[in-house]
Amino acid sequence: MTTIADERFAAARALLGMVEGMIDGATLVDRESRVVWFSEGQLALLGKTDLAELVGQEIERVIPHSRMREVVETGHPHPLDIIQYGDRWLLVTRLPLRDETGAIIGAIAFALKDSIPYLRPIAERLHQMQSRLSRMEQAFSAKRAVRFTAEHILGASPAMRQLARLLRRAGEVGSAVLLLGETGTGKEMAAHAIHAASKRMSRPFVAINVAAVPENLLEAEFFGVAPGAFTGAARQPRPGKFQIAHEGTLFLDEIGDMPLALQAKLLRTLQDGEVEPVGSNQPSRVDVRIIAATSRPLADMVRAGTFRQDLYYRLNVLPIHLPPLRERAGDVELLATRFSEQTAAAFGVAVRPLTAAAVARLERHDWPGNVRELANVIEQIYVRSDGARIEASHVADVLPAPPEAATETAPNLDLASAVARMERTMMADALAQAGGNKREAAARLGLSRSSLYAKIRQYGMG
Repeated sequence: MTTIADERFAAARALLGMVEGMIDGATLVDRESRVVWFSEGQLALLGKTDLAELVGQEIERVIPHSRMREVVETGHPHPLDIIQYGDRWLLVTRLPLRDETGAIIGAIAFALKDSIPYLRPIAERLHQMQSRLSRMEQAFSAKRAVRFTAEHILGASPAMRQLARLLRRAGEVGSAVLLLGETGTGKEMAAHAIHAASKRMSRPFVAINVAAVPENLLEAEFFGVAPGAFTGAARQPRPGKFQIAHEGTLFLDEIGDMPLALQAKLLRTLQDGEVEPVGSNQPSRVDVRIIAATSRPLADMVRAGTFRQDLYYRLNVLPIHLPPLRERAGDVELLATRFSEQTAAAFGVAVRPLTAAAVARLERHDWPGNVRELANVIEQIYVRSDGARIEASHVADVLPAPPEAATETAPNLDLASAVARMERTMMADALAQAGGNKREAAARLGLSRSSLYAKIRQYGMG
């Protein structure tokens, strides 16, 4: 039975067919943001030939950075957007489709050809802007250029769609951002994406890993050094990261590792907008947007007195949690495919597609190292094995055996040792799932926080 939605989709396809010569490509999605139809031109842009294999898929799994879902969910059209397909720039219009009651039934998008006469002034203006941007990028490439944008952050899972929304929001505002997540979840990439989407994108992006700098050098790294501040100091002033990042973004990675004494000086800088170099009593003004990141539980550290409460509130204006890979259902295949393409390009060899069995084996892994671990596994497979495809056996040669296989060969233990081993394993899993947050881990285990701390000391897991 033909529905109203079917009739509307058919009418939309017919209309687009009439103006096929005026568009580079067109897309239709339903109310669930699943592909209903691609024009021939759109298939060519995607490098696809078989429409049937794409129909019914979520749009992000075909076009990873599509904004069609945003149009469907909000009902707001995007009358004119500029996007890039390879080396081509396209002018795209996205519109919601409604039934006779006004309810959203899907969305339509089409890319207008840049040869249309009335678009030529826009295209010429865009070309001028591209040329200017290219010159700016070349100037900054040797300095502090952005290496990632939101388009580099792949994922079609609900968790990653929510992350994409938050990153766009963070780019629109100028407040401090606190990125939270396990190691390997892509916090620095997210910081780059926020900067690239902000008004400061043409200014420096400066990153410093607090944990990687010796404690006695951190103050100089942050605030700079005045001439002759100490024996052996240069006669010229040495700017710190705040001065270098002036009018741009300063990314403070592993902020939880910052010593308390330096936290106080950082707080004053954030409050007053001034830095005082080491060996100087002459402050200078700085205008810097702060993005901080940590894999440590800052809220617990505040309660324990190892992180200043006032600094925590100053940084925690817009907290963004980056989900671990194990919570991103369906993204393993998408990421593994991209890493396979990147590795093949780096090695100068043919791309090796993943078999269904290989994907299944990857999805069974818990990924404690998250996206970084997955990239490493794919590269190891290219180095260790040959073949036209990535097979499950190649994955098995790199990844450890799944937990259920490992327990089958566990040695015989007495009851007390077995209980201790199980407790330790469960605690480690709970802490990993909670991102190191002991309060949350205790709740997952059904323990009080004091009991969890006692067991951590008992098993030497501190």
